[in-house]
Amino acid sequence: MFINKPDNLIRQLKRSTAVILVPFVIIGVCLFPVSAESILNASLTKVNAWQEGSIYRTQYSLSIVNDGSDSVLGWTVKLSVPEGSYMNSSDGWNGSYSIRDEILTIIPLSYNQEIQPGHTVSDIGFIISCKKKSEVTVISVSSGSEIPSPTGIGPTQSASNTDPTSTGPDDPERPDTVQGDDYLTTNGNRIVDRNGSVVWLTGINWFGYNTGTNIFDGVWTCNMEDALESIADHGFNLLRIPISSELVLEWEKGIYPEANYNRATNSELTSMNSLEIFDYAIHICAENGLKVMFDIHSAETDAMGHMTNLWYTDRISVEQYYASIEFLADRYKDDDTLIAFDLKNEPHGKPHEVGAIWNDSEDPSNWKHVAETAGNLILDINPHLLILIEGIEIYPKDLSKNAGYASEDSADYHFCWWGGNLRGVRDYPIDFGSPERNAQIVYSPHDYGPDVYQQPWFSGEFTYESLQVDCWSDNWLYIHREGIAPLLIGEWGGFMREPNLSWMTFLRQLIAEEAIHHTFWCYNANSGDTGGLVEHDFITWDEEKYEFVKEVLWQEDGHFVGLDHVVPLGKAGNGIALSEATGMEVLPASEPEVTQSITETTASDSSVGEPIDPVATDAKEDATIDSVNDQERNAVKDHNRLITVIIIISIVSVAVIGVTIYKRLKKR
Repeated sequence: MFINKPDNLIRQLKRSTAVILVPFVIIGVCLFPVSAESILNASLTKVNAWQEGSIYRTQYSLSIVNDGSDSVLGWTVKLSVPEGSYMNSSDGWNGSYSIRDEILTIIPLSYNQEIQPGHTVSDIGFIISCKKKSEVTVISVSSGSEIPSPTGIGPTQSASNTDPTSTGPDDPERPDTVQGDDYLTTNGNRIVDRNGSVVWLTGINWFGYNTGTNIFDGVWTCNMEDALESIADHGFNLLRIPISSELVLEWEKGIYPEANYNRATNSELTSMNSLEIFDYAIHICAENGLKVMFDIHSAETDAMGHMTNLWYTDRISVEQYYASIEFLADRYKDDDTLIAFDLKNEPHGKPHEVGAIWNDSEDPSNWKHVAETAGNLILDINPHLLILIEGIEIYPKDLSKNAGYASEDSADYHFCWWGGNLRGVRDYPIDFGSPERNAQIVYSPHDYGPDVYQQPWFSGEFTYESLQVDCWSDNWLYIHREGIAPLLIGEWGGFMREPNLSWMTFLRQLIAEEAIHHTFWCYNANSGDTGGLVEHDFITWDEEKYEFVKEVLWQEDGHFVGLDHVVPLGKAGNGIALSEATGMEVLPASEPEVTQSITETTASDSSVGEPIDPVATDAKEDATIDSVNDQERNAVKDHNRLITVIIIISIVSVAVIGVTIYKRLKKR
């Protein structure tokens, strides 16, 4: 009997355990019924690969399909990556990324976490950087989302405030601004506000969005917000922003190239991607009464991109050029901080090259035709913007023999600066198809001095009068003096030394006497041909050059005049709003009836896609997110209830087992 007692005790313990486990099983089934099966499969595609110095960069696209019969809320993909791999914060989109121990983990963002049965989540894209060529492979895909560690992500800014690389209608949201009263139009050779009051656009260039910096150059040392405020405080009422079509097209696709800036001096930017920083810059301009003009400076993102003759290359098509300007026009169509659009910087080309021409043809290199198409695309979106059209480099001397630019003999052409030859306006003026649209036309030549290139008109001792006769009058000044349209000299500037200083002085005299609009080149200290208005800290102003330019900044009674009717120019107290200068307030622009342009336009490349409306709110997405939040809250409640029940049962069970064992031992 004694030998069998342990066996009896074990049998009693088994019965007690079974009694205890049955309630657990019942409770688990009731609270958490077994769901229908969900099966996730991932497909990985290599999109592109290239080398940057010693670094190999490979772009991948991931898609996840739910082949099961139940929906999935949350997913996790793990991939094997080469040793030493890393990602910059702008190198992933439509997911949240982490690399640890050669494992790349991807989890969803709020808008793509749910996958319905038979549905696919796609365009989860990322770029892996490594010092050697290697492949990335999928290890596993599962439902549910693990929170990834940020290890392995480069020390760069995230792509948005909440979802590091999110895209879509809620990403990113532009700052709110007061709208509608500051758009401009023209009257003869003058630019006027909506009351007909004459205004004077006296601005400055600040480049960087065309060079690959993906932010203004110099923000690697200065604070961007302070610099923009300083520009307004120094009396410039318009900022011309050079940008590349390539960068804009990447933004349109939800790809945000890294903005290179000093994070210590610009900590407010660290949670933003490059597009959000661009939005923020526009917002800062608005706060300072500083208006903005976009300039498509080059097709491709390249510090030397302006050297390319045309608005397209073998990588950026004409249709993509059109798509880039449409994206910008649409994105800021409700923001009158943007008042003007320079269609393309310095179209050019010599007789023996495939270069820009100006005639009445539909030749792919005919800048007049392309400018009319591009201008109408913008005016279809926002009919209030001023459209700036630059000139070209060469124009035929005899149209009866060479209107088609067939001759390769330089002697058959008039030459001027790139973008400075507007002789074609007399023979083939830009026509947007209606008087209302044509009233938005502003021609925009560029002019430089002998430091940039020793043009024929600089030979000998040139004078104010000789420059007009030899260059300015026939190339572009006639447009202003004959009242055809206003002029805005989009680029002029240089070093304060002779003979360059004499040219600058004469052009400044012309600008002052004729009240010609202009944007000085440039704010940047790193402009090799001209120098800038600031030193290399991008903070300290070159006072000698600034005092020179200051004479042709719009001023009334000792105050700089802005182009915003309400917001004074700058915050130094030396600037005033436009209504204070004109004595008239302006009502916001009424919404015009949008009409199709009369001239034929070319549709955008469908591969680029439709521009995303960054302001619109997707009610369906909001409802989905609310539903997800409700599910999460209910799940937490259920989990808490289960824990409470388990604790109570455990306490009771332990007590029962204890009593049972005590009784058995007592009997022995």
